[in-house]
Amino acid sequence: MPHIEFTSQLSQHLECSIGAIEATTLREAFDVVFERNPKVRSYLLDDQGAVRKHVAVFINNQLLHQRNNLEIALPPDAEIYVMQALSGG
Repeated sequence: MPHIEFTSQLSQHLECSIGAIEATTLREAFDVVFERNPKVRSYLLDDQGAVRKHVAVFINNQLLHQRNNLEIALPPDAEIYVMQALSGG
């Protein structure tokens, strides 16, 4: 069963700590999160439904590069980690 986790900074402000979920795609995984806390949607996704630029999503330690493709298949043991992307110099 896939597992989704959010950084502690996100979890404490958005109440989005989830754990094990039933999902076969990243979209389904996010839908579980959004069902439990609708406020998280506007933080994670832009108005086009893509992952926002200030959010980084890792699936099994691989950074999600295609922010607009949430139909990525998840293996049954997927580890999804969502964090704030950092920028600056």
